[in-house]
This record gives sequence, structure tokens and C-alpha cells, in this order.
Amino acid sequence: MSVWTAWLEVPAADRASREQALEHLAEKGFVITSREVSRDGPWRIEIFGEGDRTEVAAAIGAGWHWEELGDRDWVAENQRSFQPFAVGPFWVHPSHDAGSMPVGLLPLRIDAGMAFGTGTHATTSGCLKMLATLDRAETANAVDVGCGSGILAIAMAKLWQRPVIGGDNDAEAVEVAQENAVLNGVSDRCRFVHAFGLRNEALQARLPYDLVVANILAGPLMELAESFSAAVRAHGRVLLSGLLLEQADDILTVYRRWGFALERHIDLETGGAIWRTLLLQRT
Repeated sequence: MSVWTAWLEVPAADRASREQALEHLAEKGFVITSREVSRDGPWRIEIFGEGDRTEVAAAIGAGWHWEELGDRDWVAENQRSFQPFAVGPFWVHPSHDAGSMPVGLLPLRIDAGMAFGTGTHATTSGCLKMLATLDRAETANAVDVGCGSGILAIAMAKLWQRPVIGGDNDAEAVEVAQENAVLNGVSDRCRFVHAFGLRNEALQARLPYDLVVANILAGPLMELAESFSAAVRAHGRVLLSGLLLEQADDILTVYRRWGFALERHIDLETGGAIWRTLLLQRT
């Protein structure tokens, strides 16, 4: 079956909205990547797939460039563009390059590939930074909703040396997260399940949670507010990311209705857009 890519270069300021518009394709199994072509833009957004391209062509319209990839290992090519870096107390690196890790950091071995979450995007970096500010004594029971690559659950397991559970509505992402837990030596502390939000027997069995982490998108975050409120203990927290700065007020309005109050936030930039990570506490 032929492997193909469709790509488009966009201004840095447009990158975030373009990526969000492609989210429905990622949910159907197509791989979406983006990288900065030059400092301060533009960005190259690529969609990878195999076989029939009709669905993608209808979704993206004209103006995109199409290439047949033949026998090229496009996942490996994407991985080679991923370089080690520090974020908070973590050293994030791919399998092929551990780099020179500074003393005292916790290694997170994550490869770019079939599931979202390598730490390079502001949403994931914001979560990693925020996790490092939390008191271990107040995070005994944590869940990662929409775990993607598993990077946040793995980070929590390493940071706090305790079991963490995660879930994702993409069965392939669950497999990737499990593999990454093995690579990071925390397979005994990380469990990942196929779930839509918190709708899974294993996730329900661990209620109430001290901490719910969700790095997804603004729309799903608002839809999950009620279930998160029911799942978090009194004075427990939710850590929310995947939202642009201009979406934060809408998220806060919804979560306040369900008994949460803003504790603090982190703003980081990626691709010319500001992304906000929120820490809320249930009152």
C-alpha cells in the first residue's frame, strides 16, 4: 500500500488554527506533524497516510502539495528532527539521541511518531512545568486523560515514584504509551487503557482522584468539566492544557460552574501562538 504525504507551509501566526482544523483527521488515524522551517516561521504542516487519499483531499482543499513516499521511513525521518531538550526537571530525548543530560534531571525517552506528545509543543511543556510545582503529598492518585504518547503519566510516575493511570480514545495511542512506559522503566507504575474521557471501568475504580491531567483541546475540555468535577476529591486539582490564550476565559467560566477555582497558570509560545496551561482546584 502506497504511503503519501500532503504538506503546506503556513505563517507562524496561522499554525495553531491550522493544526486545530486538522484534529479530526488525526482522530481518524492520519499522522499530523509540524516543524519550523526557519526561526519565527514559516511552519511546514504535514499529513501522512497510506492508500486512499480521498478523505484527506476533501478535508484540506486546494493549495497543498502531495508526494508519494515510496519506501521512505517517514516516521524515522520525523524522529530524526526531534532533538533532546530540558523542560522543568525533565530531560526529554528520543531513543536515537540521549544527548548530554544535565546532572539532576529526570530522563523522559519519547519518540516522535504515532501519538501526540513529545514535549516540544507548548501545551505539553506547560504541563511538565506545572507538574514540577505540585506537592507529592497531594498527588497520590493521578490520572492522565487523553494520554497520547503517555509522556505526562510517565513523567508523574518518575517524578513522584508512584503508580499512575492514563487513558486515550485512540487504541493505537494506548499501545504507544504502554511501549513508552517500558522504554522509560516505569511499566510497573504506569497503566494505560482505552477510554473516552473517564468512561472506563479501570478509571472509575480509582475515583476519587487527587489530580486529573488533560492535555487535549478546548472543546473536549469543556465537555469533560462535569465528569472531572465528579471524579476529583474535595480540594483536588485538574491540570488542563491544549488551549490557546484566548480560549482560557471560556474554559474557566465552564469549570467555575462545576466548582473549580483558578490556582495558577503557565503561558508558553509555540508557532507564534500563546498556549495556556491551567491549574484549577475543586472548592
